[in-house]
This record gives sequence, structure tokens and C-alpha cells, in this order.
Amino acid sequence: MKVDGKNESIQCTIKNCTYHAQEENYCTLDRILVGTHEANPTKKECTDCESFVNRA
Repeated sequence: MKVDGKNESIQCTIKNCTYHAQEENYCTLDRILVGTHEANPTKKECTDCESFVNRA
């Protein structure tokens, strides 16, 4: 659910992402895609937010 442009269902601490809410640790997207860079992920470090776009 979006409130003031932020999606309160998706928390995020990656401030250099284009979709970070900046004032608060939330994402502004309606949904995100979580993926992996491992063949058999077993730890959270093996997962990635594939919706990430670097704020340049």
C-alpha cells in the first residue's frame, strides 16, 4: 500500500537506488523482483533485488 509515494509493504535501506523513498527506508515501486546470482541460494547474501536501479 502506497502512502505519500512510498510502499509501506517494501522496506529498503539502499539509499543510492532510484526507487528509495529518501526520507524514509521504503521503496517507491508497487512491487519488486527478487532474484539470485547463485545456482542454489542458501543464504540471504545469495539474493538480489533485481528492481535496483543506481541513482546516478
